[in-house]
Amino acid sequence: MSLNKPDCAPLCASGEVGRQSRCRATPAFDAALTSADVPPNIAALLHHLMPAVDFASLYAPIDADMRAVDAVVRTRLHSDVVLVRQVAEYIISAGGKRMRPALVLLAAGACGYSGTCHHDLAAVVEFIHTATLLHDDVVDESSLRRGRDTANAVFGNPASVLVGDFLYSRAFQIMVGVGSMRVMQVLADATNIIAEGEVLQLMNCRNADIGVDAYLQVIRYKTAKLFEAAGRLGAILGNVSPDIEEALAAYGTHIGTAFQLIDDVLDYSGQEAETGKHLGDDLAEGKPTLPLIHVIQHGSPQQAALVRSAIENASGDSFAEVLVAVRISGALDAARKHGIAEAEMAKAALAPLPDSKFRQTLLQLADFAAQRSF
Repeated sequence: MSLNKPDCAPLCASGEVGRQSRCRATPAFDAALTSADVPPNIAALLHHLMPAVDFASLYAPIDADMRAVDAVVRTRLHSDVVLVRQVAEYIISAGGKRMRPALVLLAAGACGYSGTCHHDLAAVVEFIHTATLLHDDVVDESSLRRGRDTANAVFGNPASVLVGDFLYSRAFQIMVGVGSMRVMQVLADATNIIAEGEVLQLMNCRNADIGVDAYLQVIRYKTAKLFEAAGRLGAILGNVSPDIEEALAAYGTHIGTAFQLIDDVLDYSGQEAETGKHLGDDLAEGKPTLPLIHVIQHGSPQQAALVRSAIENASGDSFAEVLVAVRISGALDAARKHGIAEAEMAKAALAPLPDSKFRQTLLQLADFAAQRSF
């Protein structure tokens, strides 16, 4: 079967695009750009390229495709088991940024793909991501996501785990329908590595001695791998050269890493109403994220001891004191600069691609990953 033919028709024509949101550069972002570690020319360029982000305009080139993906998602959520439908619809309807499925669509568009299989694969990526969220919230004992109660808080842990399993298996049913062994290999490998990343993160909990490289490995396994797969899938559908495929895969890796690093920053600098989750959750779970690692390695002895104790005891009781240490030690600026650098590498990876509205949107999406406040 040729993947460049429209033989994967969308299952229905209606649907809703994810929530429309705006994101502006924050004071912490501005401070990071004015640091001596960010060259003035890059800082000026980033300020020029980073206006407020509106998802409705950002996703305009793929608006019809996003609606088609939403139609696939809602149709393929169907199950004769009522609880499966309830839990799956609960978490899917919470919305989100939809960056992973958007990446599939944008990569496919940038590679000249003209079929409809990218709708199915974008839905697959969204299902896999949603399954990881269901499982994550159980493992982390989280109670708030996207501004409302988590599925496990509403339906209980057993239902959340089992519906997560349903979404994984449904994702594989959809991908089989695309009829490409290469697609199945990419997604099977990605799902396996994501699971390894989850276990690595679990092993690192309460470990205050983890270094930057080991932490970045967790991010690249747990978060960036699905972004990488999303970019690669679009390239496979477009039947492009290996160098273009690797460029889009590298873009996915870097934007996924940037996205997670900014998540780390927002856990200590965001507004709960914007981030949609409780601030300080990572600390309460004993997760040594990049801002905390920075304090331990570069803060004062007192600051390092405070953060080390908080991680090892997996306690949020000292969150206020840790927050002060994180902010005055420069940890947030350091972590944000790392995220900005990853976003710049994502943009640089797109150099081999010809100019198009899809490539331009991919560049803007990388900017958003580094400057977002939610």
